[in-house]
Amino acid sequence: MAVYTDTEQLYRYVQALRARIAEKDPGAADAILASNMVIRMCCTEPDAEITINGRRRPLETTFGPRRLRPTLEIDLSADTLHAIMLGDLKIRKAVADGLLTARGTVWKAGALADLFRQGQELYREVLHEQGWPQPREETA
Repeated sequence: MAVYTDTEQLYRYVQALRARIAEKDPGAADAILASNMVIRMCCTEPDAEITINGRRRPLETTFGPRRLRPTLEIDLSADTLHAIMLGDLKIRKAVADGLLTARGTVWKAGALADLFRQGQELYREVLHEQGWPQPREETA
């Protein structure tokens, strides 16, 4: 069973995480803004698109399909994203195991480091605040 029940739940958690990062460390996005990157994460199970636009201040995050052409596109399942954010799965291992693929200017991915580090530090807190874990009904 997938970690997130649907796309809206995934978006809600990512929106809450992004807001918490901006509140805790407003400078976490500076490297992305300086790199002038557009990063799109395409998730599966559930299907979702999250675009981070570092071409304008303030950093803009949109949810759902967007026509803006990404500088870096990352494909992964929502379960893989969840495991990475929890620290249970390292990005290098996810890439090596084929759980995460990236296209575009991959060498610029270092611009994500501060934002990603802050996200990992705050992810469990955001999950808890949003009512995680969600009770699930088992079917017989």
